[in-house]
Amino acid sequence: MTDKGIDIGIIVRDSDAALAFYRDTLGLEHVADVRSLTGMMHRLQWGTSLVKLTRPDELPDAANPPGGLYTASGIRYLTLTVPDLDALVARTEAAGYPTAVPRKEVRPGVFIAIVEDPDGNWVEFLQAS
Repeated sequence: MTDKGIDIGIIVRDSDAALAFYRDTLGLEHVADVRSLTGMMHRLQWGTSLVKLTRPDELPDAANPPGGLYTASGIRYLTLTVPDLDALVARTEAAGYPTAVPRKEVRPGVFIAIVEDPDGNWVEFLQAS
């Protein structure tokens, strides 16, 4: 165990849809379901990080505005380092999730693609060769 790390919490409107995306399509490891302060939290592991999907008992009226980087300030995306960018993008597209930014080289040998989760949050995949 290290003394530093970053986990992320995402408030979701539909636990089943969020789990289908993060667990079933992306392959994050489901480690636990726990009651949180506001609702049911699904804890998913990616390397040493946790993605905590929480479905509140009472859904908030407001939602994250769609459009990722281009429509609002604040936390607009998360990045997952992946070993096979093309295979992961193919899985997300086959499952019907929209690709917001197709595969592109952002620095020599560093490639990204961005997809939308069921709540419209952007998830960037990064592969460095």
